[in-house]
Amino acid sequence: MTGSLIFEREGAVALVQLNRPEAMNAFNDEIRQAFPKLLAELDADPEVRAIVITGAGDRAFCAGADIKEARTRLSPVGERGKLMPTTWIESLDRVAKPVIAAIHGICLGGGLEIAMACDIRIAAANAKLGLTETMLGLIPGGGGTQRLPRLIGMSRALDMLLTAEKIDAAEAFRIGLVTRLAGTREEMLAEAMRIATLIASRPPAAIAYCKEAAIAAATNDLATGLRIEKSLFALLTGTADRAEAASAFAEKRPPRFTGE
Repeated sequence: MTGSLIFEREGAVALVQLNRPEAMNAFNDEIRQAFPKLLAELDADPEVRAIVITGAGDRAFCAGADIKEARTRLSPVGERGKLMPTTWIESLDRVAKPVIAAIHGICLGGGLEIAMACDIRIAAANAKLGLTETMLGLIPGGGGTQRLPRLIGMSRALDMLLTAEKIDAAEAFRIGLVTRLAGTREEMLAEAMRIATLIASRPPAAIAYCKEAAIAAATNDLATGLRIEKSLFALLTGTADRAEAASAFAEKRPPRFTGE
C-alpha cells in the first residue's frame, strides 16, 4: 500500500490509517486513488470481518483536502464533470463489512465526510469536527450536504453547514454525529478496536445483512424496507453459522463461525 495510506491486520480487524501526519492527514491524489482499491480488497478478503479507519499522529483524523497540493485547474463545467461520477469517499458505501471511524483531533471538511460515510464513529475528547467549506466560497463536495442532515436532522445540519463552525466531541455526541466518546487518542483507538473485534466475532453474513437492512431504511419507504428485512432474514435461516449458533447455545460453548 502507498506511504500515504497504510493498513495492518489485528486478527479479523483491518486498521487503515491516513498516513500524512505532517499535513494533519489531509488527503492528496495518492490517497484518493488508493483508498477505493484498498477498501475493495479488504471487503473481498474473507479473513477481514471489520475495518477501522483512523489518522496517523496525534493532531488529526483528517483535515480534509490538501489545499497545498498542486492540481490542474479546471473550468467550473470541467470540475462538475469530474465530480459527477462516484467519488472516492462514496467507495465506503459499497463496503458490505462494518467500517468504524476512530476520530481524534482535527476532523474537518472532507475528513468529516469520510467519517460520516462510515457506519460507526468514535471520537476522542480532543476531536474538533466541522464542515468549513463555505469559508472558502465552496460547499462540501464529498457527501457532506447529504449525509449530515440524515445523521443529525436538517436544522442542526444547516447550522453547521452555513456557519462553518466547529464543534467539540461532546457536542458531536449530544447531537448524534458520533456514536461513542472516549478520552485520549489511545483510549479512543482501543475502544474502536474493541468494538470492531466484537463485531468481527459475529457471523459475517448476519453482520453484512443487518447492515444492508438498516441502510435500506434510509433509502426506502417502510413497506419496502420491511420486505428487504424479511428477505434477508429468510436467507440467514439456512446458513451453517445459524445452525452453529443454535448448537453452541444448546451445548453452552463459544460458537465457531466460518462465514458459511
